[in-house]
This record gives sequence, structure tokens and C-alpha cells, in this order.
Amino acid sequence: MKKIVSSIIVLILSAGLGLAQKYAFVDTEYILSNIPSYKAAQDQLDQYSIEWEKEISNMYAEVEKKYRDYQSEKVLLTNEMTRKREEEIINREKEVKEVQNKYFGREGELFKKRQELIKPIQDEVYNAVKEIAIEGNYAVIFDTASGVSLLYTNPKYDLSDDVLEKLGYKN
Repeated sequence: MKKIVSSIIVLILSAGLGLAQKYAFVDTEYILSNIPSYKAAQDQLDQYSIEWEKEISNMYAEVEKKYRDYQSEKVLLTNEMTRKREEEIINREKEVKEVQNKYFGREGELFKKRQELIKPIQDEVYNAVKEIAIEGNYAVIFDTASGVSLLYTNPKYDLSDDVLEKLGYKN
């Protein structure tokens, strides 16, 4: 009986403490869109991406041209020449895929550039959110930009502008 009563008391106290917790939310997309250095970094990444996509597209066009030329000349080629041209085309296509992976692969140049340019800004935002959470004694701060499904959010609990202010940006 004592165990049941003490369990009920613990549950009631836990529930009471849970209700006293403060919750808030931020919109990191909004925050980042109001940081000029983030916009500049994103523009720089877009430029790299466009440049690399163009390079790869040109390389694929070259492979396609070689293949079309091969198809039109195939009837005139010996077996040895046919095999050699097919190998050339296949090897060139592999090279293009390697270049594509080098730029856009999991550990590619775009990923590295993103880590170099964007991650420090994101870390700065995270640290500002963390400081606000500690200073304001918030138990949880949700990010509405990351797909968290919130049916209703009261704007008075939106700390996005506070984060921008903490980072030194006015909005």
C-alpha cells in the first residue's frame, strides 16, 4: 500500500513539475535568411554547384558525341578498333562519374564547402539558441523549420528574433 501511495505522489509531483517547464520555438530558416553572411555563403555554394554542373554536363556531352561518332562509324571499324573505341567511351564515362562524385558525392567538394561555409554559421545560431534556453530557463526549444509538426504556435513564444538579436542582427 505504501508503494502505491508513494508511486502516486511521485507521479503527481512529476506531472506538476512537467507543467512548470517552459517551451518555445524558433524558425532557423527565418533566422538564417536574416543573416547576411549565410546568404553570401549560400550564394557562393550555388556558384560552385552551377560551375561544377556545367563542367560535368560538358563532359557528358563529349561522351555522348564520342558515342554517336562511334555508332555512325561502327560499320567501317575492325573488331579491334570497335573494342578499343567502346573501351574509350566506357572509360571516359567512368571518369565523368568519378568527377561527378568528386564534386557532389557524399564526401565531395560541395559537402566540404558547405561544412566550411555554412556549418560555422549554423553552430553560431545553435549556440545563441542554447544561451537563450539557459538564460530563459526553457526546457525545450523546437525548430519549426525542420519539419516539426506543430498544429498551433503562439507567436509570443517565438524566439527567432531573440536569436538574431543575440547574434548581433536587428530585424
